[in-house]
Amino acid sequence: MSSWKDSLLNLGIASDLADIAAEGMKATAELREQIRQNASINQWKVLQVLQEVGLMEGHFFPTTGYGFSDSGRDVLDEAIAKIFRAQSGAMRLQFVSGTHALAAALFGTLKPGDELLSITGLPYDTMHPVIGIGEAKRGSLAYWGVNYRQVDLLADGHIDLEGVKKSLNEKTAMVLLQRSRGYAWRPSLSLSEMKKAIDLVHSLAPQVKVMVDNCYGELVDTVEPTEIGANVVAGSLIKNLGGSISPCGGYIAGDSDCVEGAMERLTAPGIGPDEGPTLGYNRLLAQGLFMAPIIVGAALEGAVWGAWVMENCGLEVFPKWNDPRSDIIQAVRVGSEEGQKAFCLGIQKSGPVDHSACPIPLQQPGYDDPVIMAGGTFIQGSSIELSADCPVRAPYGCYMQGGVSFAHVQIGVLRALQEMKNCSLL
Repeated sequence: MSSWKDSLLNLGIASDLADIAAEGMKATAELREQIRQNASINQWKVLQVLQEVGLMEGHFFPTTGYGFSDSGRDVLDEAIAKIFRAQSGAMRLQFVSGTHALAAALFGTLKPGDELLSITGLPYDTMHPVIGIGEAKRGSLAYWGVNYRQVDLLADGHIDLEGVKKSLNEKTAMVLLQRSRGYAWRPSLSLSEMKKAIDLVHSLAPQVKVMVDNCYGELVDTVEPTEIGANVVAGSLIKNLGGSISPCGGYIAGDSDCVEGAMERLTAPGIGPDEGPTLGYNRLLAQGLFMAPIIVGAALEGAVWGAWVMENCGLEVFPKWNDPRSDIIQAVRVGSEEGQKAFCLGIQKSGPVDHSACPIPLQQPGYDDPVIMAGGTFIQGSSIELSADCPVRAPYGCYMQGGVSFAHVQIGVLRALQEMKNCSLL
């Protein structure tokens, strides 16, 4: 019978990397147990919600055309609202990405003459064309007449609360917070820091809506941003909340007027959330939602262990293995474009799909720089499945996320390190 180390050696992992991997298992055991406990709490919460809304097999039957009277869709909307402890919620296949869901939420609330204020600095790359940062492209908020300003983060990566106080004005209609680190070398936004900022905004300007880009952060903690004062959150169903099963889509949760406005942006005024066929996919949406807490927990375990292993191989990581986490992303600096290519090749070789593909830099829609994307995933672009993104720019970071099992993250990290080792980059 093969040992754990023998199995890794048979997969082409060097003996010294296998030894570090084993040490990492011991070093991170206590923290990973805490992650499993949080995942259990979230699993029980989601289970209770699905029972409360009365999910039944009949809700999985397909609707077509307009999607009138889709009881399954309505039940899942109610489930999203309850999971987020919000007034209203919606999850839809028709959202093509998290960026699409976020855009709908922005356009659903903001109107010409309003101001959007980001208080976590520059948003994620794909949001730049939506907002009109740099260029007021046709259809952007800027093109629509919505002004944008931002409060940069402090040098330590935290919110500049004094700057927020000075920046709020009578035209500010919405404040945007990005929970995840995105492609920035900064901490993800903790719920405690988020609450301080939300409380400050609402104390100074009660009429202002606070929106949280919740991508990569769902179910990482046992509390969601809408439970601490956020008016609306949005994200993708091929990230955390889809549990690696939802084939596509996005979600929105929050105040009823914010959700209603977003859904009217997705469909049309007067239609809102009342149309949209589910085409037989309600079972996958529901099952993904049910599995999401455990899948997110596995990804977090892998990130913690991976951070310990990569740091002990001499790489700079962020966050460190024992730092607080509010998203599933693990960043690592690999020093060069060659390092990015090697790291991503190892992740790709670890995928169950397209494992023989070679990731190369490509100019992707919505991104400022070429990006190397690795992910042998069952669902195209799924980042709750093991994947990595590397924007080709200094300081040459790789951003790894996802993993439907701890074991899969382990082999992904080790193969990434092995590829770097093979290229004399480690």
